[in-house]
Amino acid sequence: MSSIALSEAWQPDPGGVGEPGEDAHCWLVDVDEPAATQAEETLSSDERTRAAKFRFDIHRSRFVAARSALRKILGRYLKQTPASIRFAYGEQGKPFLESGGVGFNVSHSGGYALIAVTSGVEVGIDIERVNPERSDEPIARRFFASEEADRLAALPAEQRVPSFFRCWTRKEAYIKAVGGGLSVGLSSFTVSFAPGEPAALLSVRGGASEAARWSMYEIPAPKGYEASLAIEGRPNALRLFRV
Repeated sequence: MSSIALSEAWQPDPGGVGEPGEDAHCWLVDVDEPAATQAEETLSSDERTRAAKFRFDIHRSRFVAARSALRKILGRYLKQTPASIRFAYGEQGKPFLESGGVGFNVSHSGGYALIAVTSGVEVGIDIERVNPERSDEPIARRFFASEEADRLAALPAEQRVPSFFRCWTRKEAYIKAVGGGLSVGLSSFTVSFAPGEPAALLSVRGGASEAARWSMYEIPAPKGYEASLAIEGRPNALRLFRV
């Protein structure tokens, strides 16, 4: 979508924020920042159990940093302490707040996490570290719609890897927004992804009006990453903050 005022740079953490209202807020978190990895006391017992299952310390510390940042940020909107935030989960595992108040979604990859917050409308966000070994044509043919795989193969060779991850993150953002999990196939809908092409949900199989219900945005990502957001409706603006 090109009709929205999308910030070109991440704003510094404002310290205090109100509810998004008709805007959408997105937060970028450096999960390798030492201060971000030292907040395990804010996690719930089940989150600590999940953290303990990671084999490598770096993966554990990044999980802790992402979850604690999510709690801290949501606590600001809800005027609650991070440790008091209570999550529930939908049938396909999408988290939501037991108390309601705001909608949110979180994604993390490598050294970064993204957190999207809305005033109750559905939202999905995805960030992926660009890895050329995970972006070849057989993978696209296996997971993407056939027309997407054809469009990707037709691009110049130097554009295929970033375009693959633009496609992947836009698809993941939409799946997370609708809360479909594995029940929504990546090949059952199509998105834009060519260089310079506005982010958009182009079509959804079996749902002629479904694509029009969503807005999709390319999120400015750190070097070596791609990120996308899908949100129900048309927010007035997308505000970008960096923790």
